[in-house]
Amino acid sequence: MQNRILKLGAFAMLLSLLTGCEAIGDIFKAGMGFGIFLVIAVVVLVIWLISKFRK
Repeated sequence: MQNRILKLGAFAMLLSLLTGCEAIGDIFKAGMGFGIFLVIAVVVLVIWLISKFRK
């Protein structure tokens, strides 16, 4: 019984420290930044490959 109370207390403390919307927002911000970087890297790679084959 005491183990269950300890788990519930730890879960409640975790919920109060980090709200769900804030966590999701941070994940999407990081994902968007990585996505933009990845798209730019692919475009540069395609341009580089095209320039190599044209020579």
